Amino acid sequence: MRTGVVGLAAAAVAATAFTSPAHAESGKGHAATQRAVDAMVADEVPGVTAAAVDKGGTWRVTSGVGNLKTGTPRSADDRFRIGSITKTFVATVLLQMEAEGRLDLDDTVERWLPGLVRGNGNDGSRITVRQLLNHTSGLFNYTSDKQFAKDNLLEGFPAHRYDTHTPRELIRVALAHKPDFTPGARHSYSNTGYILAGLIIEKVSGNSYQHEIRERIINPLGLRTTRLPGADPFLPKPSSRAYSKLSKDPAATRIHDVTENHMSWAWAAGEGISTTRDLNRFFSALMRGKLIPKKQLAAMQTTVPAPDDPAYSGYGLGLYSVRTSCHAKLWSHSGGTPGSITETVTTPDGRHTLTYNANGDWSSRGNVVDAEFCGAAGKSKQGERPAPRL
Repeated sequence: MRTGVVGLAAAAVAATAFTSPAHAESGKGHAATQRAVDAMVADEVPGVTAAAVDKGGTWRVTSGVGNLKTGTPRSADDRFRIGSITKTFVATVLLQMEAEGRLDLDDTVERWLPGLVRGNGNDGSRITVRQLLNHTSGLFNYTSDKQFAKDNLLEGFPAHRYDTHTPRELIRVALAHKPDFTPGARHSYSNTGYILAGLIIEKVSGNSYQHEIRERIINPLGLRTTRLPGADPFLPKPSSRAYSKLSKDPAATRIHDVTENHMSWAWAAGEGISTTRDLNRFFSALMRGKLIPKKQLAAMQTTVPAPDDPAYSGYGLGLYSVRTSCHAKLWSHSGGTPGSITETVTTPDGRHTLTYNANGDWSSRGNVVDAEFCGAAGKSKQGERPAPRL
């Protein structure tokens, strides 16, 4: 296995690569979105790939580069890591199981995973499946553990990028901390909840959570470029390289190639790989009732306030309600992993969708959503959208 990470010293190549012109395909009426995509690249994200589907058809655009060494441009067909958008798939499966009568959203974690969430003030008998899915469980977010974050997301990444983690190991990291608050008291984003959600899927079904997502969502919708990689640390082709500064310091300048990554550290909270095409198709089908009945879709869209993320007004069950300058009613999820920022947004009827991905993780998300759904290429009333977490 390759261990180590590539430190890119070709500053001259990078400087010219960042200004690589946009290439658009098909569609009309997306000029503001194209300008917003170009603006992300101008702000030093290496490259962006984006696609929108609306009544005018499918529109795709790329800007910048997918490889800082060679200057190869980003591709409209790129596979990329989707991070926390994996959560929307997980929540959908649990809602399908509820519709089938196999579980209830108000079942406790203790019912399905007896004895797992105990100690240090944590109590699985007081936490429901619903609270896992809308981040009101109060469980500490394991990726916020300082040592875990250092090893897997920051400067320790080169030495640990191929490490294997088990879901129960991730839960132990979280349970080493006291809960953040009493279950149900408020919202606080916690990847721990979706590790437990993946384990509950496995307990209910007797299959891996990856198997259930493939059989229930990926295969029926024909999402041919979506996968849950498991032990495979490599991105399938075609794909671009992924870059990170591996630092919280905004003044950091060294750029690392972080493309290869054993995503067991994220598992059901964010290991997925997909494309703009597949994510648009998935969110459109979800909104149009192709995956879950009306009752479960209504539950998914019942939100709690999410004050810790200014890009969104609330969080449902694996789904955000979006805040825009024109007050458009939109649903979304975003995802961030080392070297990758992704967001998918859709109208409530699923007839207008947008997905974009940046292959650098040190910039904000710009104003691509406002540009597409409000026609505004400049800054929104809320300012630029911060980069997403896993």
